[in-house]
Amino acid sequence: MAFALGALLAGPIGAVTAGGDGAPVGDQVAQLRAEEARRDNAQIVDLTAQARKVQQSLVPVLDGLAASVPTAGASPGPPATRTAVTGWQTATSAAVEGFADPPSAGTGVNIARSGLAAAVRALDLAVDTYAAALAAPDVSRSSLLELAGRQRDVAVATWSTAATQLDVLNIDAGHGHAHVFLPAVPGQGALTADGAPEGK
Repeated sequence: MAFALGALLAGPIGAVTAGGDGAPVGDQVAQLRAEEARRDNAQIVDLTAQARKVQQSLVPVLDGLAASVPTAGASPGPPATRTAVTGWQTATSAAVEGFADPPSAGTGVNIARSGLAAAVRALDLAVDTYAAALAAPDVSRSSLLELAGRQRDVAVATWSTAATQLDVLNIDAGHGHAHVFLPAVPGQGALTADGAPEGK
């Protein structure tokens, strides 16, 4: 009876302290964490490169919208040409598509990527709203232009939050600062770069 009881007690202890391959569970957990850290580190590099590329493609869109739909309630500027708007739609659609099939990652990376994806979707919607405003009758055009401006501001603010998260991820991973912020103006509620040198 004593032997049987001892065997029962020893069984669960062995199951807790050793994995299926005989390695201690603590070592397996440490190995999994190390693998996750390597995966996330690689994805931080990839996501930062993607964000920089998207940032460059969206700056002309924001510059064009800023001229046509100023912030802080200013009166709309001259309307953009249909060719220009089509170019904006091409840029924002490509950005949305680039974030459409995200790989699996840790929470921090997922938050940054999801924020960037939400931002480009909002900007894509702002451009579509602006295009609708150009085609709308005069009576409804001003309200659509105002809506496009608000959507644009949400996009910039959302991107800035995600860019801040990406900056923190790069610092924690040992890559130094990575500033991929979109141009922002007072009133958009956007975070901005902290002034630290890139990569430092």
